[in-house]
Amino acid sequence: MKGLLLDTCALIWLVSESKRFSPKQRTALERSSQVYVSAVTCAELACLTDRGRIDLGQHWKNWFDQYTTQNGIEILAIDYPTICEAYSLPGEFHKDPCDRIIAATARISDLSLLTDDRKLLTYPFINTIE
Repeated sequence: MKGLLLDTCALIWLVSESKRFSPKQRTALERSSQVYVSAVTCAELACLTDRGRIDLGQHWKNWFDQYTTQNGIEILAIDYPTICEAYSLPGEFHKDPCDRIIAATARISDLSLLTDDRKLLTYPFINTIE
């Protein structure tokens, strides 16, 4: 299987060994040649911890660095082509800039996205695994 892109929730689930992954998602993780996250996931973690919505038990940067390294997850940069794609997505897409960047990253890198976000799961122009 080609590579997978984890959204922020999926990264948290992976680290916490959550049972929230569906059987299809778990199989995809096991069979994937490479797992990625967008650099925007780091920003989302920072915002979530700063707002008190999650507690990572350590500074968000240390958590992110530790668990991406430990799990062999590659971080994909947010570059000019990604931003252009994020704001040129085909069809209807909502306004959340982080979701736009994640969708654009999946499209540009030809990755399947692991998420439970209904807005991303129902967007027909990216590959998702439910």
